[in-house]
Amino acid sequence: MRVARSRPAPVPEEDPYARQGDQLHGYGDPYRQGPPPGGRVRRPHGRRWPKVVGGLLALVLVLIVGGYFFFDARLKREQVLVDYAGRVADTPGTNWLIVGSDSRAGLTREQRHKLATGKAAGRRTDSMMLLHYGAGGTTLVSLPRDSYLPIPGHGSNKLNAAFAFGGPKLLVRTLEGATGVHIDHYAEIGFGGFVGVVDAIGGVDICVKKPMKDPKAGLDLQPGCQTLDGGKALGYVRTRASARADLDRVEHQRQFFGALMKKSTSPGTLLNPMASIPLAMNATSNFLVDDGDHLYDLARMMWAMRGVTGGDGVTTTVPIGGAGSSPVAGAYITWNRTLAGQLFGALKDDQPVPRSAVTK
Repeated sequence: MRVARSRPAPVPEEDPYARQGDQLHGYGDPYRQGPPPGGRVRRPHGRRWPKVVGGLLALVLVLIVGGYFFFDARLKREQVLVDYAGRVADTPGTNWLIVGSDSRAGLTREQRHKLATGKAAGRRTDSMMLLHYGAGGTTLVSLPRDSYLPIPGHGSNKLNAAFAFGGPKLLVRTLEGATGVHIDHYAEIGFGGFVGVVDAIGGVDICVKKPMKDPKAGLDLQPGCQTLDGGKALGYVRTRASARADLDRVEHQRQFFGALMKKSTSPGTLLNPMASIPLAMNATSNFLVDDGDHLYDLARMMWAMRGVTGGDGVTTTVPIGGAGSSPVAGAYITWNRTLAGQLFGALKDDQPVPRSAVTK
């Protein structure tokens, strides 16, 4: 009897396309069919990108938050805005008192000589501005330091004498009493910080109308538009060698601050680490603020300043009424009570400033 032999099962023909697919999916052996042992399949590398991007975003967020607290901690702080009997109640909108002092702190002997600052100790006001912003718009008011005003506990004297007598606390109290406007924030910068901030952004662009020469301020400028470094910019805002002395000076100060804010908040500065980091380092280490103020407050102030000096608001000097002199104060100027009342009345109520109260 013949026994039937079993035939071996036919070997399936190998599909080259299946091999190619296995290789593409990372199954390892190109001749193995199906997934590797254990059933694990290696996923395409492209699926890792969301995790990588998420990690980078988390790192950027940590750097931003950490950088904020680092720079905020560098601000100098002093208790300036204190309550006192009869203080003006809080008024609508936000009001900043911005002071440039003549403090020589941080300047070497050589720097004082180069900048023609002299070597007086302590600090006095060299410029004062009141910045208001709110529903009624944004207004920047220059406060001439020779303004003759009542100073609590010291009779009447020039405005900068209030700072000399009692520092920023007495200055704030004097201005609140004279204007009826509640001061919400305070910022002050000295000579050294001023120069450092300007140099950090590569200077500021100023258009000079006529020759300006003042040895006392270390200034010698020719007419025309030009870039001023820190030393020249300091002389530009300090000089009183002109026909209107202090009144011309406050106009120069507003012009300078407008140019400074425009350049320091421009994309070319903010997006350039070589400019933005030195600017942040200089600004935060040289600005003195009230102990309740923070970096975000300064940022809002700078943005408002940029807008108003760029034409989106009102820039003015307190309306002047006349001039006089006294044995104690020397030569001084007085405010026009009617127009100054209209100006500060509008700011107090957060209303648009009337045209009649706007001067240069």
